[in-house]
Amino acid sequence: MTPPSPPAPTVPGRSFRTVAPVIALCWLAVFFDGMDVNVYGTVMPHLLDDPGLGFTPAMAGTVGSWTTFGMLVGALACGTLTDWLGRRPMVAGSVLLFSVGSAVCALAPDAAVLGAGRFLAGLGLGGLMPLGLAVVAEFAPPRSAALATGLMMTSYHAGGMAATGIGLTVAPEHGWRWVFWAGVLPAVVAVPLLLKWLPESPGVLLAKGRPAEAAAVAHRYRLLEPVAAVAPEAGARSRLSAVASLFAPGLRLATPLLWVASFAGLLLVYGVSTWLPELMRASGYSLSSSVAFLMVINAGGIVGMLVAGRASDRFGAVRVSALWFLLTACGALLLRASLPLAVAYGLIFVTGVWLFSAQAMVYAAAPGVYSPAQRATGLGWITGVGRVGAVVGPWLGGAVLTGGNAGLGFTTFAVAAVLGAAAIVLVPLVRRRAPGVRPGPAAGPGLDGATAPQT
Repeated sequence: MTPPSPPAPTVPGRSFRTVAPVIALCWLAVFFDGMDVNVYGTVMPHLLDDPGLGFTPAMAGTVGSWTTFGMLVGALACGTLTDWLGRRPMVAGSVLLFSVGSAVCALAPDAAVLGAGRFLAGLGLGGLMPLGLAVVAEFAPPRSAALATGLMMTSYHAGGMAATGIGLTVAPEHGWRWVFWAGVLPAVVAVPLLLKWLPESPGVLLAKGRPAEAAAVAHRYRLLEPVAAVAPEAGARSRLSAVASLFAPGLRLATPLLWVASFAGLLLVYGVSTWLPELMRASGYSLSSSVAFLMVINAGGIVGMLVAGRASDRFGAVRVSALWFLLTACGALLLRASLPLAVAYGLIFVTGVWLFSAQAMVYAAAPGVYSPAQRATGLGWITGVGRVGAVVGPWLGGAVLTGGNAGLGFTTFAVAAVLGAAAIVLVPLVRRRAPGVRPGPAAGPGLDGATAPQT
Protein backbone atom coordinates (compact mmCIF):
# COMPACT_ATOMS: atom_id res chain seq x y z
CA MET A 1 0.00 0.00 0.00
CA THR A 2 1.89 3.00 -1.24
CA PRO A 3 0.78 6.62 -1.21
CA PRO A 4 0.19 8.53 -4.45
CA SER A 5 3.39 9.59 -6.14
CA PRO A 6 4.06 13.06 -7.53
CA PRO A 7 2.62 13.71 -10.99
CA ALA A 8 4.55 12.45 -13.96
CA PRO A 9 5.43 14.60 -16.96
CA THR A 10 2.66 15.31 -19.44
CA VAL A 11 2.88 14.13 -23.03
CA PRO A 12 2.97 17.12 -25.42
CA GLY A 13 -0.10 17.65 -27.59
CA ARG A 14 -2.66 16.38 -25.10
CA SER A 15 -5.69 18.65 -25.31
CA PHE A 16 -9.46 18.66 -25.27
CA ARG A 17 -9.41 17.96 -29.00
CA THR A 18 -7.48 14.72 -28.62
CA VAL A 19 -9.78 13.36 -25.88
CA ALA A 20 -13.07 14.91 -27.05
CA PRO A 21 -14.52 11.54 -28.18
CA VAL A 22 -13.89 10.04 -24.72
CA ILE A 23 -15.51 12.94 -22.88
CA ALA A 24 -18.42 12.97 -25.36
CA LEU A 25 -19.12 9.26 -24.81
CA CYS A 26 -19.04 9.70 -21.02
CA TRP A 27 -21.32 12.73 -21.40
CA LEU A 28 -23.82 10.64 -23.39
CA ALA A 29 -23.78 7.79 -20.86
CA VAL A 30 -24.29 10.13 -17.89
CA PHE A 31 -27.03 11.99 -19.80
CA PHE A 32 -29.01 8.75 -19.91
CA ASP A 33 -28.11 8.19 -16.25
CA GLY A 34 -29.68 11.54 -15.31
CA MET A 35 -32.70 10.80 -17.47
CA ASP A 36 -33.33 7.42 -15.83
CA VAL A 37 -32.81 8.72 -12.27
CA ASN A 38 -35.40 11.45 -12.78
CA VAL A 39 -37.95 9.54 -14.85
CA TYR A 40 -39.53 7.93 -11.79
CA GLY A 41 -40.55 11.27 -10.34
CA THR A 42 -42.04 12.44 -13.62
CA VAL A 43 -44.43 9.48 -13.85
CA MET A 44 -45.31 9.33 -10.15
CA PRO A 45 -48.76 10.97 -10.51
CA HIS A 46 -49.65 8.56 -13.32
CA LEU A 47 -48.50 5.54 -11.31
CA LEU A 48 -50.71 6.61 -8.42
CA ASP A 49 -53.68 7.12 -10.76
CA ASP A 50 -53.37 3.67 -12.40
CA PRO A 51 -56.00 1.46 -10.68
CA GLY A 52 -54.58 -1.73 -12.17
CA LEU A 53 -51.15 -1.19 -10.63
CA GLY A 54 -52.36 -0.82 -7.05
CA PHE A 55 -49.80 1.86 -6.32
CA THR A 56 -50.05 3.89 -3.10
CA PRO A 57 -48.00 6.82 -1.75
CA ALA A 58 -46.38 4.47 0.78
CA MET A 59 -45.39 2.07 -2.01
CA ALA A 60 -44.05 5.00 -4.02
CA GLY A 61 -41.68 5.87 -1.18
CA THR A 62 -40.58 2.26 -0.80
CA VAL A 63 -39.85 1.90 -4.52
CA GLY A 64 -37.87 5.14 -4.43
CA SER A 65 -35.82 3.79 -1.54
CA TRP A 66 -35.12 0.56 -3.43
CA THR A 67 -33.83 2.59 -6.35
CA THR A 68 -31.45 4.53 -4.13
CA PHE A 69 -30.34 1.36 -2.33
CA GLY A 70 -29.52 -0.21 -5.70
CA MET A 71 -27.47 2.87 -6.56
CA LEU A 72 -25.54 2.53 -3.31
CA VAL A 73 -24.74 -1.15 -3.97
CA GLY A 74 -23.81 -0.42 -7.59
CA ALA A 75 -21.47 2.43 -6.66
CA LEU A 76 -19.66 0.38 -4.01
CA ALA A 77 -19.30 -2.68 -6.24
CA CYS A 78 -18.23 -1.02 -9.48
CA GLY A 79 -15.03 0.56 -8.19
CA THR A 80 -13.51 -2.78 -7.26
CA LEU A 81 -14.93 -4.71 -10.24
CA THR A 82 -13.83 -2.28 -12.92
CA ASP A 83 -10.10 -2.85 -12.41
CA TRP A 84 -10.75 -6.58 -12.79
CA LEU A 85 -13.20 -6.62 -15.71
CA GLY A 86 -12.17 -3.37 -17.41
CA ARG A 87 -13.72 0.07 -17.50
CA ARG A 88 -15.21 -0.07 -21.00
CA PRO A 89 -17.29 -3.24 -20.43
CA MET A 90 -18.33 -1.98 -16.98
CA VAL A 91 -19.52 1.37 -18.37
CA ALA A 92 -21.46 -0.35 -21.15
CA GLY A 93 -22.77 -2.96 -18.70
CA SER A 94 -24.01 -0.27 -16.32
CA VAL A 95 -25.94 1.46 -19.12
CA LEU A 96 -27.37 -1.89 -20.24
CA LEU A 97 -28.39 -2.71 -16.66
CA PHE A 98 -30.46 0.41 -16.06
CA SER A 99 -31.99 0.07 -19.53
CA VAL A 100 -33.11 -3.48 -18.69
CA GLY A 101 -34.44 -2.19 -15.39
CA SER A 102 -36.50 0.39 -17.28
CA ALA A 103 -37.91 -2.37 -19.51
CA VAL A 104 -38.92 -4.37 -16.41
CA CYS A 105 -40.75 -1.29 -15.12
CA ALA A 106 -42.52 -0.82 -18.46
CA LEU A 107 -43.81 -4.42 -18.27
CA ALA A 108 -44.51 -4.42 -14.51
CA PRO A 109 -47.93 -5.89 -13.62
CA ASP A 110 -47.77 -4.66 -10.03
CA ALA A 111 -45.80 -2.50 -7.60
CA ALA A 112 -43.50 -5.36 -6.52
CA VAL A 113 -42.19 -5.94 -10.04
CA LEU A 114 -41.90 -2.20 -10.56
CA GLY A 115 -39.75 -2.01 -7.41
CA ALA A 116 -37.56 -4.85 -8.67
CA GLY A 117 -37.09 -3.01 -11.95
CA ARG A 118 -36.10 0.19 -10.16
CA PHE A 119 -33.64 -1.71 -7.95
CA LEU A 120 -32.07 -3.27 -11.05
CA ALA A 121 -31.88 0.15 -12.68
CA GLY A 122 -30.33 1.54 -9.49
CA LEU A 123 -27.47 -0.98 -9.69
CA GLY A 124 -26.53 0.34 -13.13
CA LEU A 125 -27.14 3.97 -12.24
CA GLY A 126 -24.97 3.77 -9.13
CA GLY A 127 -22.15 2.05 -11.00
CA LEU A 128 -22.00 4.40 -13.97
CA MET A 129 -21.19 7.68 -12.23
CA PRO A 130 -17.89 6.67 -10.56
CA LEU A 131 -16.84 4.86 -13.74
CA GLY A 132 -17.47 7.94 -15.87
CA LEU A 133 -15.61 10.12 -13.39
CA ALA A 134 -12.63 7.76 -13.34
CA VAL A 135 -12.43 7.64 -17.16
CA VAL A 136 -12.64 11.43 -17.50
CA ALA A 137 -10.03 11.93 -14.75
CA GLU A 138 -7.62 9.63 -16.59
CA PHE A 139 -8.05 10.99 -20.11
CA ALA A 140 -8.76 14.71 -19.52
CA PRO A 141 -6.01 17.29 -20.14
CA PRO A 142 -4.17 17.77 -16.82
CA ARG A 143 -4.75 21.51 -16.55
CA SER A 144 -8.45 21.14 -17.40
CA ALA A 145 -9.31 18.02 -15.39
CA ALA A 146 -11.87 19.73 -13.14
CA LEU A 147 -13.47 21.49 -16.10
CA ALA A 148 -13.81 18.13 -17.85
CA THR A 149 -15.47 16.71 -14.73
CA GLY A 150 -17.88 19.64 -14.56
CA LEU A 151 -18.61 19.36 -18.29
CA MET A 152 -19.48 15.69 -17.92
CA MET A 153 -21.70 16.42 -14.93
CA THR A 154 -23.78 18.93 -16.93
CA SER A 155 -25.14 15.92 -18.78
CA TYR A 156 -26.79 14.61 -15.61
CA HIS A 157 -28.88 17.77 -15.30
CA ALA A 158 -29.59 17.81 -19.05
CA GLY A 159 -30.83 14.23 -18.72
CA GLY A 160 -33.05 15.22 -15.79
CA MET A 161 -34.58 18.03 -17.82
CA ALA A 162 -35.12 15.60 -20.72
CA ALA A 163 -36.89 13.18 -18.38
CA THR A 164 -39.21 15.99 -17.28
CA GLY A 165 -39.99 16.80 -20.91
CA ILE A 166 -40.69 13.16 -21.77
CA GLY A 167 -42.89 12.73 -18.73
CA LEU A 168 -44.91 15.85 -19.51
CA THR A 169 -45.42 15.02 -23.20
CA VAL A 170 -45.59 11.21 -23.38
CA ALA A 171 -47.28 10.09 -20.16
CA PRO A 172 -50.55 12.09 -20.48
CA GLU A 173 -51.08 10.97 -24.08
CA HIS A 174 -49.72 7.41 -24.12
CA GLY A 175 -49.44 6.34 -20.48
CA TRP A 176 -46.59 5.92 -18.00
CA ARG A 177 -45.34 2.65 -19.49
CA TRP A 178 -44.15 4.41 -22.65
CA VAL A 179 -42.02 6.74 -20.55
CA PHE A 180 -40.19 3.72 -19.17
CA TRP A 181 -39.90 2.28 -22.69
CA ALA A 182 -38.06 5.49 -23.58
CA GLY A 183 -35.61 4.45 -20.86
CA VAL A 184 -34.62 1.44 -22.99
CA LEU A 185 -33.11 3.75 -25.63
CA PRO A 186 -29.69 3.88 -23.90
CA ALA A 187 -29.21 0.15 -24.59
CA VAL A 188 -29.87 0.77 -28.28
CA VAL A 189 -28.07 4.10 -28.70
CA ALA A 190 -25.27 4.30 -26.14
CA VAL A 191 -24.12 0.71 -25.54
CA PRO A 192 -22.95 0.00 -29.13
CA LEU A 193 -21.12 3.35 -29.26
CA LEU A 194 -19.42 2.72 -25.91
CA LEU A 195 -18.29 -0.80 -26.84
CA LYS A 196 -16.91 0.38 -30.17
CA TRP A 197 -15.34 3.75 -29.35
CA LEU A 198 -14.69 4.11 -25.60
CA PRO A 199 -11.02 3.29 -24.99
CA GLU A 200 -9.97 1.01 -22.18
CA SER A 201 -7.75 2.37 -19.42
CA PRO A 202 -4.08 1.81 -20.31
CA GLY A 203 -3.41 0.89 -16.67
CA VAL A 204 -6.10 -1.79 -16.73
CA LEU A 205 -4.78 -3.14 -20.04
CA LEU A 206 -1.29 -3.37 -18.55
CA ALA A 207 -2.62 -5.19 -15.49
CA LYS A 208 -4.35 -7.67 -17.81
CA GLY A 209 -1.02 -8.47 -19.49
CA ARG A 210 -1.69 -6.50 -22.69
CA PRO A 211 1.20 -3.98 -22.75
CA ALA A 212 1.09 -3.41 -26.52
CA GLU A 213 -2.58 -2.37 -26.40
CA ALA A 214 -1.89 -0.19 -23.35
CA ALA A 215 0.90 1.60 -25.20
CA ALA A 216 -1.29 2.06 -28.30
CA VAL A 217 -4.12 3.67 -26.32
CA ALA A 218 -1.67 5.91 -24.45
CA HIS A 219 -0.11 7.04 -27.74
CA ARG A 220 -3.47 7.69 -29.42
CA TYR A 221 -4.73 9.92 -26.61
CA ARG A 222 -1.36 11.49 -25.69
CA LEU A 223 -1.21 9.77 -22.31
CA LEU A 224 1.94 8.64 -20.57
CA GLU A 225 2.57 4.94 -21.08
CA PRO A 226 1.48 3.15 -17.89
CA VAL A 227 3.94 1.39 -15.62
CA ALA A 228 3.31 -1.35 -13.10
CA ALA A 229 3.23 1.16 -10.22
CA VAL A 230 0.05 2.80 -11.51
CA ALA A 231 -1.70 -0.31 -12.82
CA PRO A 232 -4.32 -1.99 -10.63
CA GLU A 233 -3.32 -5.36 -9.24
CA ALA A 234 -4.80 -8.44 -10.90
CA GLY A 235 -6.50 -11.30 -9.13
CA ALA A 236 -9.38 -11.72 -6.71
CA ARG A 237 -7.29 -10.86 -3.64
CA SER A 238 -6.58 -7.42 -5.10
CA ARG A 239 -10.25 -6.46 -4.72
CA LEU A 240 -9.83 -6.34 -0.93
CA SER A 241 -6.37 -4.80 -1.08
CA ALA A 242 -7.72 -2.07 -3.36
CA VAL A 243 -10.23 -1.03 -0.68
CA ALA A 244 -7.62 -1.38 2.08
CA SER A 245 -5.25 0.90 0.13
CA LEU A 246 -7.73 3.76 0.59
CA PHE A 247 -6.64 3.78 4.26
CA ALA A 248 -2.89 3.69 3.63
CA PRO A 249 -0.67 6.24 5.43
CA GLY A 250 -1.80 9.71 4.43
CA LEU A 251 -5.28 8.48 3.49
CA ARG A 252 -6.59 7.20 6.83
CA LEU A 253 -8.29 10.50 7.56
CA ALA A 254 -8.55 11.88 4.01
CA THR A 255 -10.74 9.02 2.79
CA PRO A 256 -13.39 9.35 5.56
CA LEU A 257 -13.41 13.13 5.08
CA LEU A 258 -14.12 12.70 1.37
CA TRP A 259 -16.92 10.31 2.30
CA VAL A 260 -18.43 12.87 4.67
CA ALA A 261 -18.22 15.61 2.04
CA SER A 262 -19.89 13.34 -0.52
CA PHE A 263 -22.56 12.35 2.01
CA ALA A 264 -23.35 16.00 2.75
CA GLY A 265 -23.31 16.91 -0.95
CA LEU A 266 -25.70 14.19 -2.05
CA LEU A 267 -27.93 14.82 0.97
CA LEU A 268 -28.29 18.36 -0.38
CA VAL A 269 -28.73 17.33 -4.02
CA TYR A 270 -31.44 14.75 -3.37
CA GLY A 271 -33.02 16.51 -0.41
CA VAL A 272 -33.40 19.82 -2.21
CA SER A 273 -34.44 18.18 -5.50
CA THR A 274 -37.17 16.27 -3.67
CA TRP A 275 -38.49 18.97 -1.35
CA LEU A 276 -37.77 22.34 -2.96
CA PRO A 277 -41.27 22.74 -4.47
CA GLU A 278 -42.93 21.89 -1.16
CA LEU A 279 -40.54 24.14 0.77
CA MET A 280 -41.41 27.05 -1.51
CA ARG A 281 -45.13 26.31 -1.24
CA ALA A 282 -44.82 26.31 2.55
CA SER A 283 -43.11 29.70 2.21
CA GLY A 284 -46.20 31.10 0.49
CA TYR A 285 -45.47 30.73 -3.22
CA SER A 286 -48.03 29.30 -5.66
CA LEU A 287 -47.96 25.67 -6.82
CA SER A 288 -46.97 26.59 -10.41
CA SER A 289 -44.15 28.84 -9.21
CA SER A 290 -42.94 26.21 -6.75
CA VAL A 291 -42.63 23.56 -9.49
CA ALA A 292 -40.87 26.06 -11.77
CA PHE A 293 -38.25 26.61 -9.06
CA LEU A 294 -37.08 23.03 -9.63
CA MET A 295 -36.40 23.73 -13.30
CA VAL A 296 -34.59 26.96 -12.41
CA ILE A 297 -32.30 25.32 -9.84
CA ASN A 298 -31.34 22.61 -12.37
CA ALA A 299 -30.57 25.27 -14.97
CA GLY A 300 -28.31 26.88 -12.39
CA GLY A 301 -26.70 23.50 -11.86
CA ILE A 302 -25.67 23.26 -15.52
CA VAL A 303 -24.07 26.71 -15.43
CA GLY A 304 -22.45 25.92 -12.10
CA MET A 305 -20.69 22.80 -13.38
CA LEU A 306 -18.89 24.83 -16.05
CA VAL A 307 -18.04 27.73 -13.75
CA ALA A 308 -16.83 25.48 -10.93
CA GLY A 309 -14.81 23.31 -13.30
CA ARG A 310 -12.93 26.28 -14.72
CA ALA A 311 -12.42 27.81 -11.27
CA SER A 312 -11.18 24.50 -9.85
CA ASP A 313 -8.60 24.10 -12.59
CA ARG A 314 -7.23 27.49 -11.57
CA PHE A 315 -7.61 27.52 -7.79
CA GLY A 316 -8.00 23.85 -6.82
CA ALA A 317 -11.09 21.67 -6.50
CA VAL A 318 -10.97 21.62 -2.68
CA ARG A 319 -11.06 25.40 -2.38
CA VAL A 320 -13.90 25.75 -4.87
CA SER A 321 -15.93 22.90 -3.36
CA ALA A 322 -15.58 24.34 0.16
CA LEU A 323 -16.53 27.85 -0.99
CA TRP A 324 -19.47 26.54 -3.00
CA PHE A 325 -20.76 24.57 0.00
CA LEU A 326 -20.63 27.73 2.12
CA LEU A 327 -22.39 29.79 -0.56
CA THR A 328 -25.06 27.07 -0.73
CA ALA A 329 -25.55 27.45 3.02
CA CYS A 330 -25.94 31.22 2.59
CA GLY A 331 -28.46 30.72 -0.22
CA ALA A 332 -30.49 28.28 1.86
CA LEU A 333 -30.60 30.67 4.81
CA LEU A 334 -31.63 33.60 2.61
CA LEU A 335 -34.53 31.53 1.26
CA ARG A 336 -36.00 31.53 4.76
CA ALA A 337 -37.07 35.13 4.10
CA SER A 338 -40.25 36.05 2.24
CA LEU A 339 -38.84 37.38 -1.03
CA PRO A 340 -40.47 38.87 -4.14
CA LEU A 341 -40.99 36.20 -6.80
CA ALA A 342 -38.34 37.58 -9.20
CA VAL A 343 -35.76 37.79 -6.41
CA ALA A 344 -36.62 34.25 -5.30
CA TYR A 345 -36.09 32.94 -8.84
CA GLY A 346 -32.70 34.66 -9.01
CA LEU A 347 -31.62 33.33 -5.63
CA ILE A 348 -32.76 29.81 -6.51
CA PHE A 349 -30.75 29.98 -9.75
CA VAL A 350 -27.48 31.02 -8.09
CA THR A 351 -28.04 28.51 -5.29
CA GLY A 352 -28.27 25.86 -8.01
CA VAL A 353 -24.99 27.15 -9.44
CA TRP A 354 -23.33 26.45 -6.08
CA LEU A 355 -25.21 23.41 -4.75
CA PHE A 356 -24.76 20.82 -7.49
CA SER A 357 -21.19 21.72 -8.40
CA ALA A 358 -20.07 21.72 -4.76
CA GLN A 359 -20.78 17.99 -4.82
CA ALA A 360 -19.20 17.49 -8.27
CA MET A 361 -15.96 19.17 -7.18
CA VAL A 362 -15.66 16.65 -4.34
CA TYR A 363 -15.30 14.11 -7.15
CA ALA A 364 -12.84 16.39 -8.96
CA ALA A 365 -10.70 16.58 -5.82
CA ALA A 366 -10.39 12.79 -5.50
CA PRO A 367 -7.79 12.27 -8.27
CA GLY A 368 -5.48 14.61 -6.34
CA VAL A 369 -5.79 12.34 -3.30
CA TYR A 370 -5.56 8.88 -4.87
CA SER A 371 -3.03 7.32 -7.21
CA PRO A 372 -4.20 6.19 -10.68
CA ALA A 373 -4.43 2.59 -9.45
CA GLN A 374 -6.67 3.66 -6.55
CA ARG A 375 -8.83 6.09 -8.50
CA ALA A 376 -11.73 3.89 -9.63
CA THR A 377 -12.02 2.21 -6.23
CA GLY A 378 -11.73 5.53 -4.40
CA LEU A 379 -14.37 7.22 -6.53
CA GLY A 380 -16.63 4.19 -6.24
CA TRP A 381 -16.56 4.38 -2.46
CA ILE A 382 -16.90 8.17 -2.40
CA THR A 383 -20.04 7.99 -4.52
CA GLY A 384 -21.28 4.85 -2.74
CA VAL A 385 -21.08 6.34 0.74
CA GLY A 386 -22.49 9.54 -0.70
CA ARG A 387 -25.56 7.56 -1.74
CA VAL A 388 -26.35 7.17 1.95
CA GLY A 389 -26.81 10.95 1.91
CA ALA A 390 -29.09 10.51 -1.09
CA VAL A 391 -31.25 8.23 1.06
CA VAL A 392 -31.13 10.47 4.12
CA GLY A 393 -31.80 13.75 2.27
CA PRO A 394 -35.39 13.09 1.13
CA TRP A 395 -36.24 11.44 4.48
CA LEU A 396 -34.74 14.33 6.45
CA GLY A 397 -36.57 16.89 4.35
CA GLY A 398 -39.85 15.12 4.98
CA ALA A 399 -39.16 14.86 8.72
CA VAL A 400 -38.46 18.55 9.20
CA LEU A 401 -41.40 19.55 7.01
CA THR A 402 -43.89 17.47 8.98
CA GLY A 403 -44.81 20.54 11.00
CA GLY A 404 -44.99 22.75 7.90
CA ASN A 405 -41.97 24.81 8.99
CA ALA A 406 -40.15 25.73 5.76
CA GLY A 407 -37.61 27.82 7.65
CA LEU A 408 -36.44 24.78 9.59
CA GLY A 409 -36.09 22.87 6.32
CA PHE A 410 -33.84 25.53 4.79
CA THR A 411 -31.80 25.71 8.00
CA THR A 412 -31.31 21.94 7.99
CA PHE A 413 -29.94 22.01 4.45
CA ALA A 414 -27.69 24.96 5.36
CA VAL A 415 -26.18 22.92 8.23
CA ALA A 416 -25.53 20.03 5.82
CA ALA A 417 -23.72 22.43 3.48
CA VAL A 418 -21.49 23.69 6.31
CA LEU A 419 -20.68 20.06 7.18
CA GLY A 420 -19.64 19.43 3.58
CA ALA A 421 -17.41 22.52 3.55
CA ALA A 422 -15.72 21.54 6.82
CA ALA A 423 -15.02 18.00 5.62
CA ILE A 424 -13.58 18.87 2.21
CA VAL A 425 -11.41 21.73 3.48
CA LEU A 426 -9.72 19.38 5.98
CA VAL A 427 -8.62 16.88 3.29
CA PRO A 428 -5.40 18.66 2.21
CA LEU A 429 -4.55 19.42 5.86
CA VAL A 430 -4.61 15.78 6.95
CA ARG A 431 -2.74 14.73 3.78
CA ARG A 432 -0.04 17.35 4.32
CA ARG A 433 0.47 16.43 7.99
CA ALA A 434 0.66 12.67 7.44
CA PRO A 435 4.14 11.41 8.46
CA GLY A 436 6.34 10.61 5.48
CA VAL A 437 3.65 11.36 2.88
CA ARG A 438 3.94 13.96 0.18
CA PRO A 439 0.54 14.63 -1.40
CA GLY A 440 0.80 14.54 -5.14
CA PRO A 441 -2.09 15.71 -7.34
CA ALA A 442 -2.95 13.70 -10.40
CA ALA A 443 -2.86 16.73 -12.63
CA GLY A 444 -3.47 20.43 -12.71
CA PRO A 445 -4.03 22.40 -9.48
CA GLY A 446 -3.25 20.44 -6.36
CA LEU A 447 -5.32 19.99 -3.23
CA ASP A 448 -4.10 23.33 -1.93
CA GLY A 449 -4.61 25.13 -5.22
CA ALA A 450 -0.99 25.10 -6.36
CA THR A 451 -0.43 23.96 -9.92
CA ALA A 452 1.52 20.78 -10.30
CA PRO A 453 4.77 21.17 -12.20
CA GLN A 454 4.65 20.18 -15.84
CA THR A 455 7.67 19.21 -17.87
